[in-house]
Amino acid sequence: MNTVGIIAEYNPLHNGHVHHFEASKKLSGADSAIVVMSGPFTQRGEPAAVSKQARTEMALHMGADLVLELPVAYAVQPAEWFAFGAVALLEATGVVDSLCFGTEAGTLSALLPLAGFLADESSVLQGEIRRRMALGASFPAAYSAAAAAVWEGSFMGDERPFDAAELLRQPNNSLGLHYLIALRRLGSAIQPLTVPRTGAGFHEPLQSGSSIASATAIRRLLAEGGSPAAYMPEYSLSILEREHAAGRGPLNLESFRIQLRHVLSTRTASELRALQDMNEGLEHRLLRILPSLPHFSVSGLLEALKSKRYTHTRLQRLLLHVLLNHSKAEMMPAKLAQGPGYIRVLGFRESGRQLLKRMKHSAAWPVVTSPARFSHPNLEWDLQAASAYAGAFANPLRTDLYHDYLQPPVRV
Repeated sequence: MNTVGIIAEYNPLHNGHVHHFEASKKLSGADSAIVVMSGPFTQRGEPAAVSKQARTEMALHMGADLVLELPVAYAVQPAEWFAFGAVALLEATGVVDSLCFGTEAGTLSALLPLAGFLADESSVLQGEIRRRMALGASFPAAYSAAAAAVWEGSFMGDERPFDAAELLRQPNNSLGLHYLIALRRLGSAIQPLTVPRTGAGFHEPLQSGSSIASATAIRRLLAEGGSPAAYMPEYSLSILEREHAAGRGPLNLESFRIQLRHVLSTRTASELRALQDMNEGLEHRLLRILPSLPHFSVSGLLEALKSKRYTHTRLQRLLLHVLLNHSKAEMMPAKLAQGPGYIRVLGFRESGRQLLKRMKHSAAWPVVTSPARFSHPNLEWDLQAASAYAGAFANPLRTDLYHDYLQPPVRV
């Protein structure tokens, strides 16, 4: 059985995701597909619009055979660790033959040699990143610029084969580069494949006459009370509407306003300083800003915190680390480099049973279908994140707050 791996958030699952899924199956020639999906919170530091169970259901209806959860310790991280955690999970299954992701480039001809060059993260690259950050650049901007500069400087005056700076300005190219770097660092035999990204980019508005829109644009449409019917498959829209009717979404950061205000108002500067991403005195800045806000809102807090050095996304992730009490000590690079440590099954089709049977013999880590019967620090964070997420529902029930303990994986 030939199996392709896909890394996604499906926040929510739309026509562009369907296109990528079908293109991945076709390009890889795979009989089956495993999706590694973020749980309640996403890489851009936002809550998912609907629960991981609802998004798993969407993925299974689309045709995914097996859906695995990317632990929150990796899901709410910059591209490097997000990519590493997801690729490490696919590698640990022992059944994945290829990994297919979308890029603006639509080819790996430039990304592969660049990934090979950057995989060791030389002292020269690290120094260039630090230099650019000292000048006020955010980490993503500093990394991309430093990577391009070090790559181009390696040609000693010879003509460079491609413009690395231009390549890395595109978000999917940059994320794809980190998938390739993760494959190299893991010594994985998984074959990387890419398909051209289709339709609107991350921040582009809805386009008249197009059936493909970005997940960001769809979430904005939902927040404005509009219908995304033109941009989503029927099964995905139906699940979204069901969750909305039940008061289980769509959620956004403002849905956690009360929880965040409580946590921020009951923590000291030293307690905040111990949390992930709370660097360079941000804890003091946070505590100074809070009393100055006329009406507390997450958007108002982010607006007051933002600067050239700290991107909106970085600050959103910071607030999620505060909400979820993620400590620096537990998210040190040395710990993240060990990988998730378990394979959490969110859902499967009948065809996915065969994959699970194979994984009993091939998986490098325990395959978890019942969290109540397994213990791991990363899994504890996942369970806490799921409960915190459900706490923002309109009327959370016990079955919402403790869904991971009470319900089996989703079956379609």
